[in-house]
Amino acid sequence: MIDKNYCMSSFLTFRRIVCPDKDFKDGIKHIDYVDYYKDKRIPVKNANDIAKAYKAIIESVSDRKIGILLSGGMDSACVAAFLKPGTDAYTFRFLNGTFGAEELKRAEYYAEKNQLNLHYVDINFDVVNKNLPLLMKRKGAPVHSIEPQIMEAALQAKSDGVEQLICADNCDLEFGGYDKMLSKDWNYDDWKKFYIFLDPKEVLNDPVDLDEIFQKYKLPNNKIDYLRFMKEIFGPESCASYQNANDTAGMKYHILDPSEMTELIIPLDLARIRSGDSKYLIRELFKKCYPGFPVPEKVPMPRPVDYYFKDWQGPNRLEFKNNIKVSLLTGNQKWLLYCLEQFLKMVQSEM
Repeated sequence: MIDKNYCMSSFLTFRRIVCPDKDFKDGIKHIDYVDYYKDKRIPVKNANDIAKAYKAIIESVSDRKIGILLSGGMDSACVAAFLKPGTDAYTFRFLNGTFGAEELKRAEYYAEKNQLNLHYVDINFDVVNKNLPLLMKRKGAPVHSIEPQIMEAALQAKSDGVEQLICADNCDLEFGGYDKMLSKDWNYDDWKKFYIFLDPKEVLNDPVDLDEIFQKYKLPNNKIDYLRFMKEIFGPESCASYQNANDTAGMKYHILDPSEMTELIIPLDLARIRSGDSKYLIRELFKKCYPGFPVPEKVPMPRPVDYYFKDWQGPNRLEFKNNIKVSLLTGNQKWLLYCLEQFLKMVQSEM
C-alpha cells in the first residue's frame, strides 16, 4: 500500500517504517530488519557465559577475513578481546580527530592491547552526503544518521580484503544499556512523550497519528510494556541500520553481531540498572578483559550532527511546515528532517 504521509510520520516518530506493507511510492519497497539468528541464539546468564559465546561465535567464522567496528565503548572492546592478533579494526575519526577525542584514545588502547591492525575511518559531511543516496535507494526509505559512516567503514574494509564486519550494536538492548529507557516503569503517556524522536505534528503539513502502534503495548492502569516495545519497535531500527550500511557497501557476508547472537535468559536486574549499574554483565566482562582500565560510560555512536547542521535553515518542500523552529531542534532531529527531505527529492527525481 502506498501511503507517503504514513511513512513520513513513521520515520520521524520511530526512525523506521513500522508497517511492513506501507511504502512511499509505487515501485519502492522499503527494507526493514532481517533476523538472521532467529531460533539460533546462544542462551547466557552471566559474564562467563557471554565470554564463551563470543569466543564460539568468532571461532565459527575463522575461515573468513574479518574486521571489527571498534569504538571507545565497552561493547566492541569486549568483542575485540576475543579476536586474533592482526585482525583489522576500524575506528571512526571525525573533524580531524577533535570530535570524540577521548573515545578515539580508548579505541586506540583496545587495538594496541589486543594487537589489532587499527584503521581510521575519516568522516565529514561530504562523506555523509556521498553515501546517503545509495543507502536510501537500497532501503527504500530515509536512514539513520549512523548509516553513512558505517557504510564508509565497510567500503574501506572491503578494499582491505575484509569479507565480514563484526559489531556490538545489540549489547545495549540485550544487556540493559539503555538506562534512560529502563529508568522506571513507564506510564503510557509519559513513554510516548519520551520516545517519539520528532513529533510529526510539529513539522509536517499532513501528519498521521500513530498512536495505534503504541496502543499495542498498553497495559492496565495506563502503563505500557516498554520492555516488549524496546524489543519489537526500537531494537529492529538500530540493527537494520547496520545491516543496510554493510550490505549497501557490498560486503561479502552480512554484518556479524555476537551480542545479537546471544540471549539473556534471566530477567534484567532493573533495580541494579536504576542504581547506576547499567549493562552490569558487560561491565563485568570488560573488567575481566581489561583489568585495571576504567570502564567507559555508555555514549551513542559518535556523529557530530550538531556541527553538521549548526547553520541549516530547515526543509523547504511542501510536505513540511514553513514555520518550523529549527533552532530548537537537536542535531539528531535536524538529521531526521534533512534526510527525509533528501529522500523525497530522490524519489521525485530518480526513482
